[in-house]
Amino acid sequence: MSSFATNKSVVMTIAVLLVLAGLKSAIAAEPPRPNIVLIMCDDLGYADVGFNGATDIKTAALDRLARNGTVFTSGYVAHPFCGPSRMGMMSGRYPHAMGTPFNLPNAGVEVQGTEGQGIPVDETLISTVLQEAGYFTGVMGKWHLGDDPPFHPNHRGFDDFYGFLGGGHEYFPEHYMATYLRQKKAGKTLFNEYVVPPEHNGTQVNETEYMTDALSREGVRFVKQAAEMDKPFFLFLSYNAPHTPLQAKEEDLALYAHIKDEKRRTYAAMVHAVDRGVSEVVAALEQTDELKNTLIVFLSDNGGKEGAGSDNSPLKKGKGSVYEGGFRVPMFFHWPNVVPAGKQFDYPITSLDFYPTFAKLAGATIPENKRLDGKDIWDDFLAGRNARDGQPIFAMRHYAAFSNVGVRLDQWKACCIGKRWELYNMDEDIQEENDLSRSTPEVLQTMISAAEKWSHSHIQPLWFYTNQGAKQWAENDMPNWKAIFGNE
Repeated sequence: MSSFATNKSVVMTIAVLLVLAGLKSAIAAEPPRPNIVLIMCDDLGYADVGFNGATDIKTAALDRLARNGTVFTSGYVAHPFCGPSRMGMMSGRYPHAMGTPFNLPNAGVEVQGTEGQGIPVDETLISTVLQEAGYFTGVMGKWHLGDDPPFHPNHRGFDDFYGFLGGGHEYFPEHYMATYLRQKKAGKTLFNEYVVPPEHNGTQVNETEYMTDALSREGVRFVKQAAEMDKPFFLFLSYNAPHTPLQAKEEDLALYAHIKDEKRRTYAAMVHAVDRGVSEVVAALEQTDELKNTLIVFLSDNGGKEGAGSDNSPLKKGKGSVYEGGFRVPMFFHWPNVVPAGKQFDYPITSLDFYPTFAKLAGATIPENKRLDGKDIWDDFLAGRNARDGQPIFAMRHYAAFSNVGVRLDQWKACCIGKRWELYNMDEDIQEENDLSRSTPEVLQTMISAAEKWSHSHIQPLWFYTNQGAKQWAENDMPNWKAIFGNE
């Protein structure tokens, strides 16, 4: 064999080896699918965490995560109320398009037509998508998506559930258990959901800890259990704090003795308990060597409730409103060496975007017939681009005879309040004080048209929070689109 042929053979061998080495390197460099820890507070005000400006409430653990991650200054949820907001996030759809724009009624109150209701079973939740992609899934805390078996967390994509099915709960077991047992002994069959004992995968448990601490404890348990499995995990840590009733531990209250207003002091102590729990969960992630490959997402389900100790400043109004304080919430992402650290993302995003974004990160398959109102924001987020350029974010709150509407589109915010439309520039006027509807009518009309088109996707509500609400809806021939858009 000639030296030329020999050299050619050697060169080809080296080339093949280099290609194989490159492929091996590329495969090795591809990051594993992340764990996802979604932490949601209930009725937390925009300014009630240190990373968003709180000075009287200490949230060291949350602030540390936010500081080492990216804070979303324009993070929105799908509705300014708890239940519809959570249903929107878990389904990736606006609640109005599913017939779920109202909170489910308290299980202790009989509301005609609400029996056996919950988030529609034909809506595949993100938990199911992740579960089918091989994730170990758990939800600890508040559910609020339906009480009956078809809607139970264990039937909607969660392997592990510890918490309560309704929209809220008392915090001290010595209080709620005494009430529950007394009423049960008296023969009562319908119980206020705030006093029903929590459960673990369908079995009532005898909880002994303050509710926030109990949910944090279960979050830690889940992380440690999940870390022993050869699969990624999804944890939805769904706190009911600082939702009313305002109840805090004495030792936490003592830390906020400087706050003179009693409601604010109790509220602060409740948020402090959440922060303590987050610290414990993060410690568990570190101890199990899972933190480095975990995306932590934090937010509130809606704005803080006015008059219940919260602070939504500088935003206008609070829970229930379509002004910014109602559905713009504190939010951040944290994932070491992946999510940019020490950054702010000022473009608007919505919790509806979590569904397709989580699915993408998990390498999961979204059902072909699944409708989504959110979008995968991941690549745009990492590139610092507006992921929803020209794509509006909506909110709508129904009243007895009319509906208020909020629309966020890039730097613009339009509101229909009591049948009157207003327009604000969020880059210059986050407080929504300078109405530009008369000076910039063409922008307003674009947003009104978008909201009107969006309304065409809505269906009649599947339930109402009260019998009176159902009666008023029928009597006033709601929804009254003519009052909002004027041409129907």
